[in-house]
Amino acid sequence: MFGLFGKPDKKMYSIRVDSNSPNCHFTIKNSLLDYIHTAKPDWSDLVVMCIGTDRSTGDSLGPLVGSKIEKLNNIESVHIMGTLEDPVHGANLEDKLKKLVNFKNPLVIAIDACLGSLENVSTISVGIGSLKPGAGVKKELPEVGHIYITGVVNVGGFMEYFVLQNTRLAVVMKMANIIAASLESTILDLTLLKTHKKA
Repeated sequence: MFGLFGKPDKKMYSIRVDSNSPNCHFTIKNSLLDYIHTAKPDWSDLVVMCIGTDRSTGDSLGPLVGSKIEKLNNIESVHIMGTLEDPVHGANLEDKLKKLVNFKNPLVIAIDACLGSLENVSTISVGIGSLKPGAGVKKELPEVGHIYITGVVNVGGFMEYFVLQNTRLAVVMKMANIIAASLESTILDLTLLKTHKKA
């Protein structure tokens, strides 16, 4: 986590919620608002980097979220990277990260699917710190984000590529809807707060 995104003590700042629990999107939103203020309170541009590919059901969580919140690009200082049409994935991640220099003092929220234990499937984790894309399938890629959001889409530990390809779309879609709704509500609140501060 050294370098571009620093190295916060993320152990103190992370939550895991079950996507089947009622009002889980409010828990995610409240945590995001808290973590954004803690991780980088002086941010100017907000970048949401949604990592993954629609070529694999399990790995499509990020671009599904990106497509659902793409309309937020119309808000000044908000930038959504990674959609079904223009995904951010292992082959282009480094090039996409280079584009961050075009933004003013950006805060980056990184979103990705991951594999985990059976009891954690369908859970969503949010925390301060970077995520490491590709770790579940043994790829070496740069770490991304000041804040991370991950969704456990299936069980890991064996034949990861096959598992991702054979993940239920319903599980991924449910988490994508929750993450997108949480992010949209968070970003609208942040935008309103910034507008009041300027007034």
